[in-house]
Amino acid sequence: MNGSLINLSIDLPAPLTPPFPERPVMEQLGHVHFIGIGGAGMSAVARLMLQAGMTVSGSDRVDGAALESLRQLGATIYTPQAAQNITGAQTVVISTAIREDNPELAAARASGLLVLHRSEALAATMRDSKVIAVAGTHGKTTTSSMISVMMSSLELSPSFAVGSTIAGFGSNAHLGAAGPESWFVAEADESDGSFVRYRPEIAVVTNAEPDHLDFYGTAERVTEAFNRFIGSMAPGGVLVTCADDAGASQLAQRARSAGVDVVTYGEASEAQVQLTGITSHGTECSSNLVWDFTVGQQNFTGHITLTLPVPGVHNQLNATAGFICALIAGASPSDAVQALGTFTGTDRRFTLRGEAAGVKVFDDYAHHPTEVQRALETGRTVAAGHNLYVLFQPHLFSRTKEFSTEFARSLSQADRSYVLDIYPAREQPIEGVTSHLITDSGYSEVHYAPDAHEAVRSMVAAALPGDIIMTVGAGDITAYGQELVNQLRARESSVAQ
Repeated sequence: MNGSLINLSIDLPAPLTPPFPERPVMEQLGHVHFIGIGGAGMSAVARLMLQAGMTVSGSDRVDGAALESLRQLGATIYTPQAAQNITGAQTVVISTAIREDNPELAAARASGLLVLHRSEALAATMRDSKVIAVAGTHGKTTTSSMISVMMSSLELSPSFAVGSTIAGFGSNAHLGAAGPESWFVAEADESDGSFVRYRPEIAVVTNAEPDHLDFYGTAERVTEAFNRFIGSMAPGGVLVTCADDAGASQLAQRARSAGVDVVTYGEASEAQVQLTGITSHGTECSSNLVWDFTVGQQNFTGHITLTLPVPGVHNQLNATAGFICALIAGASPSDAVQALGTFTGTDRRFTLRGEAAGVKVFDDYAHHPTEVQRALETGRTVAAGHNLYVLFQPHLFSRTKEFSTEFARSLSQADRSYVLDIYPAREQPIEGVTSHLITDSGYSEVHYAPDAHEAVRSMVAAALPGDIIMTVGAGDITAYGQELVNQLRARESSVAQ
């Protein structure tokens, strides 16, 4: 079987409705091998294919819990990566992070195997389901998880693939019912332009801000990528997007001018589903929804109160996007809000890692300034007048260079923020770009921390009962959450003695 990765480049200008390929047929892929199978996105697709009865193998640089979980489902797992690992495979799946000199990818190319990008493999698992694809600079993992939980509670047996483990499900992927009346909920990652593969009936855009400029180069190209995502919808598709976000509002205007059905939500007066009276107290938030919109020939009007067992104003916005999806899918408003009320969170989205000495430690994946802003706003709400301490790890040199001042402004919400060195991920260092760009921005609450363990000790020593400590970032900073809890417990024990 011969094939190659479809070109994912973004060429300007692009029409709103360019031609997009049909989804690959999963059953025709044969034995599928994943290079870098342990990543969140790759493991989700592998899990779906295993649930469908496909023969799956994969490799990664080091072993870990994610790989062991896939082994338990029947995957053959190799570490480290080597050319012979692809023996027997007919299809090889890669992400943008896999370099052409990877020994397994080089062997696959030389053997003429079909090579698919992760997004194409995910599209294959969608089969003939109707798709809800959730995109956005931030909020897409939580929103797609909310929709997955909601539709499961509505007994629609959805399939889903999201970027984090969903509380109560113990997984980030599940293969549900099949057929043209079934639903598939997918987190649509915009980082490399590949989110145009899914042909969704409902496209959700939570917001559209500049990010991933290491790939796109300019903010204009980010906008064009979102335009293409909207243009990739199935015929008669509906765009659901936030009226409070300037970038998303511009996308909505362009989509409407092209004849696309659009439903907007937010606190803005022009939103078709308007949120009023938003409150967030402790670990709960609520708002009043009032809506009036038309999709196709059907008009939707009404009002209701939406209450969630998770904190944060941003979660009311995320849930409202899900509420609209439920109405379009045929659910009643009351059933939709009741189903959304069963959502209790996803891993690394303001996740409680533990409590000791009266201090709670939360972990959050936020790595864009707006995400950090929202995460710390939630921390402030839960702290309820007590102190908030933050340990932040910048992610990518390019992102730090572009948004250093914005990061500092967001981090200044804390009583004290400690900023670690930059987590490079896929990037090489950029001359002159360090965490000092953030900490030298003029905010007295934001401090450089050359040593994470010393920063942990400082926060543990300063925190009082009722205070909140947060670890924030997309790198390996999550490991310090347990260290914080352990040191707080040790402090608590020493006081008790």
